Amino acid sequence: MKNYLSLTAVLIISIIFFGYRYIYSSQHSVERTMFTQWDGLGYYMYLPSGFIYDDFTELKWVDKIDSTYQVTGGGFYQSNKVENGNYVNKYLGGVAIIQAPLFAIGHIIALNSDYPADGFSPPYQYALGYGVLIYCLLSLLLLRNILIRYFDDLAVAVSLLLLFLATNLIEYIPIEAGQSHPYIFPLYVLVLYTTLKWHEKPSVKMAIFTGLIIGLATISRPTELVMLFIPLLWNTHTKEEKKRKWQLVKENRSHVLWAVLFGVIGIAPQLIYWKLTAGTWIYDVGSSWRFLTPYFRGLFGWEIGWFIYTPVTILFIVGMFFMKNFPFKRSVIVFCLLTIWIVISWADWRYGGTYSSRALVQSMPLFSLALTAVVARILQTSYWKYLLYLTGAYLIFVNMFQIEQYNTNSILHYRDMNRQYYGRIYLNAHPTPLDMSLLDTDELLDNSTDFKRTTISQKKGNQEIQKGNFKQQNVLLNGGDWIHISAKIRSENHFFSSYLTCSIQNGKNVKRRKIRLFSPLSLIGKMNDYEFYVEVPKDYAGESIVRVGIESNDGFLGNISEYSVEKLTKKSN
Repeated sequence: MKNYLSLTAVLIISIIFFGYRYIYSSQHSVERTMFTQWDGLGYYMYLPSGFIYDDFTELKWVDKIDSTYQVTGGGFYQSNKVENGNYVNKYLGGVAIIQAPLFAIGHIIALNSDYPADGFSPPYQYALGYGVLIYCLLSLLLLRNILIRYFDDLAVAVSLLLLFLATNLIEYIPIEAGQSHPYIFPLYVLVLYTTLKWHEKPSVKMAIFTGLIIGLATISRPTELVMLFIPLLWNTHTKEEKKRKWQLVKENRSHVLWAVLFGVIGIAPQLIYWKLTAGTWIYDVGSSWRFLTPYFRGLFGWEIGWFIYTPVTILFIVGMFFMKNFPFKRSVIVFCLLTIWIVISWADWRYGGTYSSRALVQSMPLFSLALTAVVARILQTSYWKYLLYLTGAYLIFVNMFQIEQYNTNSILHYRDMNRQYYGRIYLNAHPTPLDMSLLDTDELLDNSTDFKRTTISQKKGNQEIQKGNFKQQNVLLNGGDWIHISAKIRSENHFFSSYLTCSIQNGKNVKRRKIRLFSPLSLIGKMNDYEFYVEVPKDYAGESIVRVGIESNDGFLGNISEYSVEKLTKKSN
């Protein structure tokens, strides 16, 4: 079979992605089969509003649905109430248009089963989860056909495996399918295809499809308007080709008009919705940007860094230097750099919570061209290709391991990661409470064998505790000593906003440290283990006051079964 390696890669990816979807539908049935919660509700609620409840403006149906399925996340932030008394969705409607066929399938199943036809019962959720997976895997097949036009079979196979298995595409296609990214991903593949086909043989049909796709992408996420640069800069990689391209455009001026017209048609549903609800054709949904001072931590930072948690993306950038003779050179470079700049310029650069940088997921088809260019070059060498195979296999393994950590009680945390904590959980299947403490403190005594331990306070036996100090002790301390705190605490009240704290006061100087009770290993209503270290500042000497307690913004109430406070002093030589 011709080009069987890349087809095999498509098959492997499809099996793995369906496997993830099945696993997260069965083992994580509650949290991973509700795709219409939080942001997902904002994108989706156009459909039940229009086709079930006939209520776009008052949204009277939301309270009942939320009490049944807990979809809003609290506070119903998905909509704003405007001056005319109507609710206006903060999320644009393009994703809902793409979801419409899946919604229809779910609705038909619900109407012919015992499930409620309310837009949120399991038939709708499964239709969305598996439907978007099929969308994306069909797009994968089309993307493979695009790549195979420019690169050999082996390069395409390796590139697709790295793109889909070593990046956060695994998280945001088969697992978190309620976000906008997996729905926009196929649009990028389609616009690549229509752009390529128009440049091969200009036609009104391809121009119309290109305009319509760009319009639909824009009302999915307005920043996707940068998609314009794909057809605009295609085939401008040399002076000769650039001249030939614009001559082709002049000869087909009407195609440009058709593309613009259908681009407007693609945007029109959103404009009509705003006019009917907000009373204006354009409504400010409230995004905030920092284009002059972007947050490069979104790429390099330990919180969600794109290059940190999915380092294969470094090849996306390297690949831009290996596209000299390809017609997509300028399209890819301009689009990708602009997209990265836009993504890291959003005020909430963590994007609420994310594994790696989820806001770049939908753009992966464009990055795949750069990735395949560098992969093809590496595979032409005798030594480096084997290093690529080994490194690629390792990065895929690490990515899958981290995906599991991310989805298992957020051991790989969705927004609070840091370098020390990541070092402790890296490929660590069984992190400890001490490892968890590094989410909140950068102090850790790894080797305590050179220290003498002295128990300051120790207690066993169940007792009720509230916020505030449950232990205070005068202790002789010197700079370089350490305080070690461990405890077993249970709470069902304000567990998510409470901390185990330690303060050391020496005269007027006070040092405080705290760790969250809601750590990745802890469970509400269970007795959980906590442990952390505090280093005594160098300028402390003599009697100090050590306080251990609970900090909470609310009325914390819990139980402690045991605790221990120890002093560690460096042994004399």
